[in-house]
Amino acid sequence: MLQRYQEDRRHIETTVKIDDLVPEDHLVRKLEKAIDFSFIYDMVKDLYSPNHGRPSLDPVVLFKMYLIRYIFGIRSMRETVEQIRTNVAYRWFLGLSLHDPVPHHSTPSKNYTRRFAGTDVFQKIFSRILEEAFQHGLVDPSVVFVDSTHVKASANKRKFTTEMAEVEAKAYQDELEKEIERDRIAHGKSPLPPENDKKKREIKVSKTDPDSGMFVKNERERVFAYSYHTACDRHGWILHTYVTAANVHDSQAFFELFERVKQEIKGCPTDVCIDAGYKTPAIAKYLLEQEIHPIWPYTRPKTKDGFFRKSEFAYDEHFDCYLCPNHQVLSYSTTNREGYREYKSDPSICQGCPSLQKCTASKNHTKVVTRHVWQEYYEEAEHLRYVPEHRELYELRKQTIERNFADLKEKHGLRWTNYRGLERNQMQAMLVCAAMNLKKLANYLWRKGLSFLYVFEYASILVRSSRKTTLKMEQNGYKTTVL
Repeated sequence: MLQRYQEDRRHIETTVKIDDLVPEDHLVRKLEKAIDFSFIYDMVKDLYSPNHGRPSLDPVVLFKMYLIRYIFGIRSMRETVEQIRTNVAYRWFLGLSLHDPVPHHSTPSKNYTRRFAGTDVFQKIFSRILEEAFQHGLVDPSVVFVDSTHVKASANKRKFTTEMAEVEAKAYQDELEKEIERDRIAHGKSPLPPENDKKKREIKVSKTDPDSGMFVKNERERVFAYSYHTACDRHGWILHTYVTAANVHDSQAFFELFERVKQEIKGCPTDVCIDAGYKTPAIAKYLLEQEIHPIWPYTRPKTKDGFFRKSEFAYDEHFDCYLCPNHQVLSYSTTNREGYREYKSDPSICQGCPSLQKCTASKNHTKVVTRHVWQEYYEEAEHLRYVPEHRELYELRKQTIERNFADLKEKHGLRWTNYRGLERNQMQAMLVCAAMNLKKLANYLWRKGLSFLYVFEYASILVRSSRKTTLKMEQNGYKTTVL
């Protein structure tokens, strides 16, 4: 039956508590019960003047506004404030009544770029939330999954300059140079002279955000972006994230990221699952020397079609040489600056070889095979790939690190960044990862509480039922024993 209200009820005054308007299973209630946010006061007290200036906005309210934005995937702080004004649950989470004014959107924005700039307050908040998950026994740091994803920068891809920049030294450059020198001396070669002219490469520098890097998504699209190098455990808890320009290779950022992960978990994992981008002898050596198993995928040989693969050339460790498929010797020649030993064939023998066209296309008929000075670590990591347990662990990547990246972009508003500069994007990355861990922690503790209540209620039903059965048996003349 069609019904119409006799009057407009929008102007009726009602006395109500804001606590009655928020559902019991709303996410903000779960967040409030998951952790005591008062720890923020001690973290930021040194950033405020004790007795000068105007009274500030409550720091807990300020950081809760950041959390609301990233947990619920709101695109900007301006839009976050607009939603807080009309959303009763957000007001409840901030501790505001229906009549309290909402802070201006510039307040959290200016605090982000001024008061908290150059500090590690966001890193401390991330660590505090992760520590809470550790205390509940939810994090398993024995296996770490590492990967990176690209986040579009707030920069016009058509506004850039082309510059020549020096190639950054590798994280292990000093150790590699010492190893090269030892290897050359062991082979009777003199050490390489110092390299006076550093290598340079051509890069595109954004006029809008110079800290970002050009990222080639496919053959047609090029954008300026940042790389979020992230590590998580087997249950999806984010252990750390490290932001670089998008043109920094994954293998370069791995060492800094992993050192930060070790600080967070206060130790070393036993296994590290990494993608093909981290498949280098240096990373294999770095992990194996710490008694950590690198778990990486199979990669196809990059040999041209129709030519012998490198695996068809057998290495003789005793004589330090290679044997080609036609049983000819490739002898050691030199060790180059990149850390690769060069093994060359005898051109007088190769010239008359029937397999020359399948072996090399060089004009002097010389086949060159390279071997890294840390190749034995690489080969050991390749052997670990065949362990059944390691194969099962590698399959978990799509459920852990890949899922985190999907959630980060689809649910938490980080498909592109609104901030410019490497420092601000690192701060934003720590905030988003802290929000994701907090949401995960809140949902887990809520489910744990509900399951406990369910078990308690079920046990109470059984007790009441047994009491009724006992009473009925006694009324019928049976003897009963209460256990």
